[in-house]
Amino acid sequence: MDTKSSFSPVGRLEPDNLWSRDRDEDLVCVDVHQETHDVKTFTFASPEGKRFAFEAGQYFLFDLDVDGEPESRCYSISSSPKRSNAFSVTVKRVAGGKISNWLHDKLVVNAKVKANGPLGHFVRPNGRKYLFLSGGSGITPAMAMVRELADTCEPADVVFMHAARTPKDLIFRDELANLANRVKGLRLQFLPEVVSGEANWHGLTGRISAAYMQLAVPDVAERIIMCCGPAPFMAAARAITAELGVQASNYIEESFDAAVIDDVDIPNVEQPATRTFQVEFSKQARKIEVAGEQTVLACAKKAGVKLPSSCSNGVCGTCKSKLVSGSVEMNHNGGIRQREIDAGLFLPCCSKPLSDLVIDR
Repeated sequence: MDTKSSFSPVGRLEPDNLWSRDRDEDLVCVDVHQETHDVKTFTFASPEGKRFAFEAGQYFLFDLDVDGEPESRCYSISSSPKRSNAFSVTVKRVAGGKISNWLHDKLVVNAKVKANGPLGHFVRPNGRKYLFLSGGSGITPAMAMVRELADTCEPADVVFMHAARTPKDLIFRDELANLANRVKGLRLQFLPEVVSGEANWHGLTGRISAAYMQLAVPDVAERIIMCCGPAPFMAAARAITAELGVQASNYIEESFDAAVIDDVDIPNVEQPATRTFQVEFSKQARKIEVAGEQTVLACAKKAGVKLPSSCSNGVCGTCKSKLVSGSVEMNHNGGIRQREIDAGLFLPCCSKPLSDLVIDR
């Protein structure tokens, strides 16, 4: 008897029952779970009971009201896409982090927020063998992938290598151990940098290196690498895997830090002489000159103007700002909705001025 089925709960839903990133934005927090001493998972649902269709590895852009000020932040989905009634994001508290601390201290069950998503292209391609490589809170998209594998019973050959500061900082440690017992072909490699608070740690410690990678994943050159973590971690992973023979086409990394990088170094590309415009940031009482062939964000960063940013290419929407006056040429990649544009919002990272501007920042 043929028992193969193409049934998909999300696929069987009517469009009106699905969350639409173009029409919907309201979410309600339905659960808050403490993962580690400084990490919490927040689960959200649609107040209208709509279902979510997303791919493991994608993220949501949250538009938050923090002490009366609008703030936008991106967080990767950590839950399985096969559980479509709600989704979760997992957030690490960052010392001095305005948004992460607000979420940990203020966001409670039944609280309502606004968000845009799902967004992003960090999704698992078809393949036979994978290495999920994560550092710190960069574990979240890879965790969604592993949870999906468990939910679908998909045959897997996955090495999950996760690095953290100490054993107590290993997010999802117990759940991953349980999943490794259930998902055939899932092998775990935990790598704390130092042993602190767990004197009987039985594994290796340190940072990722070519020697460690060869020992832990001797067939790494045959695997598709899915990497997410802090920028220095990803730079090291990229160099190490290339040294060990991984083809560039088989190395895939998240294109931005989901925890938000406020001090992104944007290269200053020499541009031909062109007209310049005055750009005013009203809340900071700052005025700068921006050439017509440069983006607003690049010039703002160079001048020391504080703007939240992350991807710098119009994908994540973190830098979304209100344009009080003036006009721009914006070439975004999905990080802003048309109704937001109609309301006067724009993305400085992918916008070039067409006139003098006043920005509500």
